[in-house]
Amino acid sequence: MARKVVVTGGFGALGRVVADRFASQGDRVARVDFAPTAPGGNEGGLDFAGVDLTDATACRDLVAKLEVQLGGIDVLVNIAGGFIWETLGEGSIENWNRMFTMNVLTAATITQAALAPLKASASGRIVNIGAGAAVKAEMGMGSYASSKAGVHRLTEALAAELAGTGVTVNAILPSIIDTPTNRADMPDADTSAWVKPQAIADVIAFLASDQARAITGALIPVTRGSEG
Repeated sequence: MARKVVVTGGFGALGRVVADRFASQGDRVARVDFAPTAPGGNEGGLDFAGVDLTDATACRDLVAKLEVQLGGIDVLVNIAGGFIWETLGEGSIENWNRMFTMNVLTAATITQAALAPLKASASGRIVNIGAGAAVKAEMGMGSYASSKAGVHRLTEALAAELAGTGVTVNAILPSIIDTPTNRADMPDADTSAWVKPQAIADVIAFLASDQARAITGALIPVTRGSEG
């Protein structure tokens, strides 16, 4: 039976690959993004553009639409977020608020709105995107790493909260993801150790599967660059 999958940040490089991965196994996918226009693809699925995931009312309205148009929610993948590199000494404190809003609040708000349909699912799954940089932060990564550490704690706390339900909550902790944006931002970098979006999508698909039903509250590093 096809599951109903929601991917936030679904118009981005990683979101599109993750959405395609679920669609390829017969799931029906709703891609959600702040961007005003949806990219191509997602045949048979749904696209919701211009959604402010920091707005609790907008998230509740979105979930109401998903319950009608998608038929419920079995899997929620929280990819929406952002990144900034700057030192504390030369950076802006406002960017700490920006990183928290983009990375933690977007995940918390849509997840809260989606809890009822996820609990109603026979096998609800929540997969968040943390970061390896939040385990050991380097220079210039303070605001980003702090916000992703918040995603890690959200994952653990929600897993404990939902322990008596059929919903699992896990997070993956990628190293640098091999996306066009990262290649443009770091043109001289050795990309051989960067993680491919397809490999990340495979891990997310596993965590959303019945085979991972006993895994919850886990923070899983995803760091291998090789396709092999």
